[in-house]
Amino acid sequence: MSTATTHAEEVHAHTHDHDHEHEHHEQNFIQKYIFSEDHKTIAKQYLIMGILWAFVGGSLSIMFRLQLGFPEMQLEWLRPILGEWIDESGKLDKEFYLALVTMHGTIMVFFVLTAGLSGTFSNFLIPLQIGARDMASGFINMLSFWFFFLSSAVMFSSLFIETGPASGGWVIYPPLSALPQAMPGSGLGMTLWLTSMAFFIVSSLMGGINYICTIINLRTRGMTFTKMPLTIWSFFFTAILGLLSFPVLLSAALLLIFDRSFGTSFYLSEIYIQGQALPNMGGSPILYQHLFWFLGHPEVYIVLLPALGMTSEVIATNARKPIFGYRAMIGSMMGITLLAFIVWAHHMFVTGMNPFLGSVFMFLTLIIAVPSAVKAFNYITTLWKGNLIFTPAMLFSIGLVSLFISGGVTGIILGNSALDINLHDTYFVVAHFHLVMGSASFFGLMAGVYHWYPKMFGRMMNKTLGYIHFWATFVGVYCVFFPMHYTGIAGFPRRYYSFTALGNGREEAFTDLNMFISIAAILTFSAQAIFFWNFFYSMFKGKKATQNPWNSTTLEWTTPVEVGHGNWPGEIPAVYRWPYDYSKPGAELDFIPQNVPYSATPESNLPEENEEIANEKAIESLLTAQNESYNR
Repeated sequence: MSTATTHAEEVHAHTHDHDHEHEHHEQNFIQKYIFSEDHKTIAKQYLIMGILWAFVGGSLSIMFRLQLGFPEMQLEWLRPILGEWIDESGKLDKEFYLALVTMHGTIMVFFVLTAGLSGTFSNFLIPLQIGARDMASGFINMLSFWFFFLSSAVMFSSLFIETGPASGGWVIYPPLSALPQAMPGSGLGMTLWLTSMAFFIVSSLMGGINYICTIINLRTRGMTFTKMPLTIWSFFFTAILGLLSFPVLLSAALLLIFDRSFGTSFYLSEIYIQGQALPNMGGSPILYQHLFWFLGHPEVYIVLLPALGMTSEVIATNARKPIFGYRAMIGSMMGITLLAFIVWAHHMFVTGMNPFLGSVFMFLTLIIAVPSAVKAFNYITTLWKGNLIFTPAMLFSIGLVSLFISGGVTGIILGNSALDINLHDTYFVVAHFHLVMGSASFFGLMAGVYHWYPKMFGRMMNKTLGYIHFWATFVGVYCVFFPMHYTGIAGFPRRYYSFTALGNGREEAFTDLNMFISIAAILTFSAQAIFFWNFFYSMFKGKKATQNPWNSTTLEWTTPVEVGHGNWPGEIPAVYRWPYDYSKPGAELDFIPQNVPYSATPESNLPEENEEIANEKAIESLLTAQNESYNR
């Protein structure tokens, strides 16, 4: 009783303070839609920016897939767009090819998946699902988006400079990236890449601090940690991952800038260019790999965890069943978060590391499959014998589970150092991470958009177009990336402009397969136009949404259809139960929202839930007395 009372006092005191901070006032267009401090508007800004970046990143991938699938094709028709990057023979310039690969990876990993998932849905859902008026700091939240916008502007501008954008792969390994004179893509384009990433990291850190502070401090009364939706848990762990790992990438980029511009030798030693010895001594490019992958591997889960959290919500809602193993799901995310920091060197088995150290990282890498398997098992068990409703969001969530499993299995193969040494830097690796990270996270992003679109814009997306979009994308993704496993096992290296130098006719054996992959990639990318049309058309012409179109239990669906700044027009609802009371025996409906007290559902309460009724009455009477005192 005393514990519940203390919690109520603390939360209620916070609620009144927070309400005062967000008293409504008239805002002009710029304050409301451009430099907004409303978390919902900022989330939409991140989402639309992410969609635009996805179009750019996807277009770049189509350009280099044309080269790989049709190496003899004349690309003169691209000269109005690419200019001198189409050479005299009408083919794609070899150096520009590497720039395309570099920019595609950078854009999709950071600007689409990281910003599109965390930036959009952490911003949008955290205050709504925990019962807060807004983020802990609306101003810092606004700044985080505009740093992302500045980062985007710098990165986008690098596509148009004379020497071309950054080259060297999205990981930007030195010494190629550390020597401006090494190739055109190591010059100004690389400087702009590093500058853009510095701004992006600042944006991510500001956002992460805001997410963590909001979740810890601004939960409504009754919203204990064990009553938070799994989406909030996933955003919480994602923010912790980013907060601890992104600064390491920033330090790696700063040291690289020093090597490029100030004559230091952090990553350079005994380098010769065109027979001329450079003065750099004592550095090691392996140091950069350690620093980069200390962020690089947590980055996999920075984009995956939000997608997995939203999938939990969508599957439970559309299976009309409680999520299976709620605490196990939290524990698995916690395990993934901890292990993500100590497996980075499995990307470096071929760097000449001590075999014993390699075996340690191999062991830890294989262990991380356990919490991942727990999540997959719990998704399947939640779906099992559920009353499934196949909305587009549900289909994309099931698609995520499929990709997560099929891509994860190849991760176990690559986690074995003996096998990885043979498969490293081949198309097997490309296939693996595009399935388990790229495509699975993208499917989670799509599930989130389809599911929370009514709450974002007050309208419904077209279901038929959603179904077409899902099946075209799902089949297309497997047609693109599944065959790459075979080319990888055959030894085809990634990032190669052409395979004609392999000899022994090996390139001819896979000509048709490369062509098939490229055609599938073009069709899959083209199918995204269906989503693009559906998204923007529905924003203005879609069917108007009801308050709770999916019959969900979480708090965001208790807000009005047209949500103002502050989320709830009156008092923020209290939380009494966990977020997955679906199809409860004895209940009148197949869902009971979190804000419905146990005293209102005696017919479906379990014995331990009836014991909570006494605490409810004590909390409510205390809050009533506090309200009266406050109003006086």
